[in-house]
Amino acid sequence: MSFAMIRKNLMVSGCLALFAACSAHAEVKIATVDFNRLRAESNQAKAASQILQDEFAPRQRELQQKQKDLQGKQEKLQRDGAVMAEKDRSTLEKDLTKGQRELQSEGEAFQEEVNTRRNEELNKLQGFLVTEIQTFAKTGSYDLVVPTSVAVYSKETLDVTQQVLAYLATRPVTVPATAAKPGAAAKPATPAAKPAATK
Repeated sequence: MSFAMIRKNLMVSGCLALFAACSAHAEVKIATVDFNRLRAESNQAKAASQILQDEFAPRQRELQQKQKDLQGKQEKLQRDGAVMAEKDRSTLEKDLTKGQRELQSEGEAFQEEVNTRRNEELNKLQGFLVTEIQTFAKTGSYDLVVPTSVAVYSKETLDVTQQVLAYLATRPVTVPATAAKPGAAAKPATPAAKPAATK
């Protein structure tokens, strides 16, 4: 059994234990929330995605231009290679090979940077969401709020995702850098807009 499955089982067991303990004393107010929807639909998630797009768009355009230039050289070689002087054709072939290697290396480095920054933004967003849901729960006098991903079963009426989204719409759009908390981040979902990697 994987660590993630063990952790999920422990979370479910803990929720059930808390439910049983609270039920013995008073009526319990429980809710579920869909983190995937929050990470995709909240204004904060969209803002984080836009930050990444703005940050990496110039570099992406640069790589796309280099790819276009290489395609032009490739087409020239295919079109004129047979009638070019041996020296010119050899130089063009070397330039093409060197350019392709450099583009591949730069593309891989670019994608790694994108992934690193995306994870940073997702961790910040996750920490922010956890904190805001805690505030939402306290304000609404909830005894327990659990992610839908760990609930074995829950009635649709318990889902407060839409209410949380409405609440988040009243909160700051830009997630503060201090929002990320160690251990608070769940498995990141793909953001709404993902910078495309250049081949």
